[in-house]
Amino acid sequence: MSDLLPKTPPSLRWAWPWPALFAWLSGWALVLAASSMDVSMAWALMLGLLPAVWAQSRTTGPWRRAAVMLGLPLSLALTVGLSAVPPWAWLLAAAAVLGVYPLQAWRDAPIFPTPADALHALPSVVPLPGGARILDVGSGLGHGMVALREAYPDALVEGVERSLALVLLSRLRSAGDRVRHGDMWRGSWAGFALIYCFQRPESMVRVWTKACAELAPGGWLASLEFEVPGVRPAARLTCQDGRPLWIYRVAGPSSSVSGASGR
Repeated sequence: MSDLLPKTPPSLRWAWPWPALFAWLSGWALVLAASSMDVSMAWALMLGLLPAVWAQSRTTGPWRRAAVMLGLPLSLALTVGLSAVPPWAWLLAAAAVLGVYPLQAWRDAPIFPTPADALHALPSVVPLPGGARILDVGSGLGHGMVALREAYPDALVEGVERSLALVLLSRLRSAGDRVRHGDMWRGSWAGFALIYCFQRPESMVRVWTKACAELAPGGWLASLEFEVPGVRPAARLTCQDGRPLWIYRVAGPSSSVSGASGR
């Protein structure tokens, strides 16, 4: 995903979702304070957007910046337009969101499905024998597992997902695949020939470190869209929608995030 805005220096970035939470909460506080002083709604909204303008510079990626900037006006529009909705309905909606995306998962990737054709060319770089085990870490609704099974019909595709709701939905839509409820960071990756992930930039160093520590030498890591900083990939494929697929090969536990070849 290309980001046309200037790059944010790493020292100024905040861990997601703190920029969004700061912008929304402080923005609402300013709107309420301005409204109590009989300031017009237009001026109150402009005042409330000031924290978002500042907070968006502390994160990266157009989608996250959009979430930071649009959270206050969208929630304000919903509040005004749906003022007749009872409070318990909002509580149910919040509970549903937390059920799908629990707080413990906020530091992992949000729900972005893997395109069906994103992994078609992967076997040309990563040939695997029949029966090889593949793990989709943070498997979400199972889109990545489906794409992996299409690419490797003779492999054993598994998934791990922190959200129980997504695990149940994934089992319904991708029958035959194995997906378990658990923490991708705590479960072992040993015994897998290929780890696939569609995470977020901040997670990639941790993903690579875990892969190097637990995969056997010669094991593979494939990451859709986001590369491992400081590690040279074994290959880089381009999906049909233009997104990169980064492929790394683990040399062993001594592989380093700074200067490792990935071969």
